[in-house]
Amino acid sequence: MFGRIGMGELLLIFGIVLIVFGPTKLPSLAKSMGQAIAEFKKGANEVSKELDKMADEVENSTDTQSENK
Repeated sequence: MFGRIGMGELLLIFGIVLIVFGPTKLPSLAKSMGQAIAEFKKGANEVSKELDKMADEVENSTDTQSENK
């Protein structure tokens, strides 16, 4: 539903953003949005790595417990 945005919709969104923020603020707005997206991706990757690490630790501990029996 939201993943299929056409060219007309993008132009409409861009026009509204241009009217609201003005042409002088647009570059700084785009830069800050890019930085925010990059930080979000970085945080999501760190969480994913930590979850994988915890899952491996749990798996290793259950393997060790079953070997000791």
